[in-house]
Formats: sequence, structure tokens, C-alpha cells
Amino acid sequence: MSMMRTNKNNAPRPVMNKACHFCTNGIDDLEYREVRVMQKFLSSYAKILPRKKTGICSKHQRMLAQAVKRARFMALIPYTTR
Repeated sequence: MSMMRTNKNNAPRPVMNKACHFCTNGIDDLEYREVRVMQKFLSSYAKILPRKKTGICSKHQRMLAQAVKRARFMALIPYTTR
């Protein structure tokens, strides 16, 4: 479940255990053409979100980063939005 940790002000904050989206759905390969899937893991500025925020395992985070970089090169995803 969730545990409580303290921050600088000693105020408790919840810690959620996240499951990897790709592991739970049985997705083994992530193609650079799957733009809709990748956009869930990008910020509003088209930056790749960290694992801590998305809950993806390290294996799939590396696959996601490679797919996003390839999609950017093929002009399917912008490098930045500004």
C-alpha cells in the first residue's frame, strides 16, 4: 500500500507504489511510430518525464527514451514546443 515519509518540514506525505505501464499491459517492444503511447510519458514541453514521476521500470524507460529520440529524428514528435 502506501507509506508515509517526512519532508523538510516534517509534514507526512504519501508515497505511492506505481506499476510499470508496459509490464502490466505485456508490451515488450515500443516502436517509434507509436506516438500516442509515447505522448503519455512526455511533458508539455515535449521532454521525457523521469521514472519517479511515471512509474516505468528502468528497462522500459530506456526503450521509451530510444523510441522518443527516433521519433524526434523522424519528425513525429517535436524536440521542444517553444
